[in-house]
Amino acid sequence: MNSDGPLADVKILDFAWVMAGPAGTRMLADYGAQIVRVESPHRIDTARTLQPHQDSNFGADSSGLFNNCNAGKLGVAIDLGNPCAREVVLDLVRWADVVTESFSPRAMRKWGLDYDSLRRVRPDIIMLSTCLFGQTGPLRQIAGFGNMAAAIAGFSNLAGWPDRAATGVFGAYTDYIAPRYTAIAILAALEHRRRTGEGQYIDQAQVESAIHFLTPAILEYSVNRHEPQRAGNTDRDMAPHGIYPAAGDDQWVAIVCRTDSQWRSLCDAMGAAAMALDPRFATMETRVANRAQLDDVIGTWTATRGATEIEQTLQARGVPAYQVQNSAQAWRDPQFAHRGHFVEIEHQALGRTTVEGPRAHLSRTPGRVRRAAPSLGRDNQYVMEKILGYSQERISELTIAGVFG
Repeated sequence: MNSDGPLADVKILDFAWVMAGPAGTRMLADYGAQIVRVESPHRIDTARTLQPHQDSNFGADSSGLFNNCNAGKLGVAIDLGNPCAREVVLDLVRWADVVTESFSPRAMRKWGLDYDSLRRVRPDIIMLSTCLFGQTGPLRQIAGFGNMAAAIAGFSNLAGWPDRAATGVFGAYTDYIAPRYTAIAILAALEHRRRTGEGQYIDQAQVESAIHFLTPAILEYSVNRHEPQRAGNTDRDMAPHGIYPAAGDDQWVAIVCRTDSQWRSLCDAMGAAAMALDPRFATMETRVANRAQLDDVIGTWTATRGATEIEQTLQARGVPAYQVQNSAQAWRDPQFAHRGHFVEIEHQALGRTTVEGPRAHLSRTPGRVRRAAPSLGRDNQYVMEKILGYSQERISELTIAGVFG
């Protein structure tokens, strides 16, 4: 069990699966929260099947996504459809401060594990349900993934180029936004309970969490009736602003000039100081108006140089620029290394594996990764014996009854 950290006295029973839910509780695990992650022994968590897999070996324990979202947690496999499992689950509810789940609204009710049922067992329980569209309304029963949420929130139509069909944002985009709100909501509910003694139910719609990131676009439409359009890598108010080709195969560099001074420095770096005075590019307004010609000039210059060379040359002159990194380059990045962003830990099935470390560094109460994500049912014995206090005879009876699969 976790025994240190600012959240060491917080106990969470985590039924959430795939990414959006587990990623939220993983943030709390980094700061000491004690989390028991419940999985089905018969229906594998989709996250365990998703790439990348360590060493390209597909297996239930090798998914980088699953391992990253569930590091620091204890794991049990319990068949919730087995009548003999109910008392085990309710004992875990009595132990927990918080229960989290990310199924469609009918699932927990079907198992008799909805909020009204749980608070009869523990009146001050905090329960969080996070699903695509929330627990109420005409779309409440629709199950899906973050790519659907990104589409209905309005992200997908804004991603791409103006002369082409929408490309959509990469992957299950909202799954990377909603977990931040999950963690904040749980902490707020815990603070409320600390002050009042009251538990509560948190109904989190992942679409509504993510739509906050579209505030500028929504404001632009609601105030000015201007509907934002796909714009590729360009910016309405800045030029240059884009991703430019560098020498080599699939090498790119991001360059932005937000002031005339930065533009003049870029021209000096390109050996084209006179271009800073060209009427087409002399001011931000004219650069924005002639961005296609501007991008051609810059792209011609960058295409003959390495991305690292461009980055260093421009940064030395105060021009915002950075090479576009792939996964291997990000792993070697000295800034990430200095910050301890990637953490190697022991894994029971993989030997060594890598996950991301805590996202924020607290000076007085630092977070850390305390254990690898669990293999399916890894901690059944520990949780039943040490947390619930079951005798070995009781554990054996549950095993024979098929509670653990």
